[in-house]
Amino acid sequence: MSARIVIVGAGGYSGAELAEILLGHPAATIVALAASARREKGDATASRFDELFPRFRGRLELPVVAADAAKVRELRPDCVFLATPHEASLELAAALRGVLVIDLSAAFRLKDASRYPAFYGFEHTERSLLAEAAYGLPELSRDAIRTADLIAAPGCYPTSAILPLSPLVRAGAVRPGTRPIIDSTSGVSGAGRGLSQKSLFCEVSLQPYNVFRHRHQPEIDAYAGCETVFTPHLGAFDRGILSTIHVELAPGWDAARVERTFREAYGRERFVRLCGAGVWPSVGDVRRTNFCDIGWAVDEATSHLIIGSAIDNLTKGAAGQAVQCMNIRLGLPEIAGLGDAVRGETA
Repeated sequence: MSARIVIVGAGGYSGAELAEILLGHPAATIVALAASARREKGDATASRFDELFPRFRGRLELPVVAADAAKVRELRPDCVFLATPHEASLELAAALRGVLVIDLSAAFRLKDASRYPAFYGFEHTERSLLAEAAYGLPELSRDAIRTADLIAAPGCYPTSAILPLSPLVRAGAVRPGTRPIIDSTSGVSGAGRGLSQKSLFCEVSLQPYNVFRHRHQPEIDAYAGCETVFTPHLGAFDRGILSTIHVELAPGWDAARVERTFREAYGRERFVRLCGAGVWPSVGDVRRTNFCDIGWAVDEATSHLIIGSAIDNLTKGAAGQAVQCMNIRLGLPEIAGLGDAVRGETA
């Protein structure tokens, strides 16, 4: 079997990352590439993908055409990836109902439709689809992903925060009345490929932004399982996210219990690497991989836990995780296309 794949939004960083991964996938074939439905809808000029991203010369030379749901259906795809703006994903997912869609936007991540105007600036018009969508974080929702026709791939910041926090919250590790504090720094690719002065080579620097109003805050709180204080930062590097998380531990929690909780949650997960107590992850260690690395330390005198987590924002934070979801949904090996060997296994 070779799954037939369509990528919509192929002109962005996540779309290109999807193409890179799928070209090396043993059971997938890219049959079409389309531009973002909203940015280039109705554009009759078709650029070749290798003209947009010259590293694909001789590897992927398909045209990048205007998005058209009817034409996508005619291709009889096994999976359609939407690396598109939120409102474009909303329209396309509705038009592709019945086709397996994995959406990399936030259009279907928040189950409460009333939150979209405040955090994303639009009214959610597809509440039935919103109810059906599975949240695409495999380590938390693998069973739901197996049967879903619409999968909402998580945001990159939320992935880096939810994976370390959620098992602790479920186990009761967070002291009542406190909120974990998450300080996250992302590479510039997290802002997308559009032009912005702050992401210019001579302008980019290390700074916080959207303090107390970042759109990923409700997603983190919903799937981590508790209210948090999240502060994003822009870093002067191209890709990767490093999150430092502070947790006030509940009575009865010590270093040994924290470690036991992490190992029970992730000891058998292929894409979560537990660095261990006092061993700290870095963006360099996860670059171009689908891993989330987690390290931690506990000050038992004050019951204060500090966690470090690192992901590649374009891989585990976007395209790699989306392919991981596709593999689960299509009954393929979960690691297929995501590395030649993981924990001694081959795809």
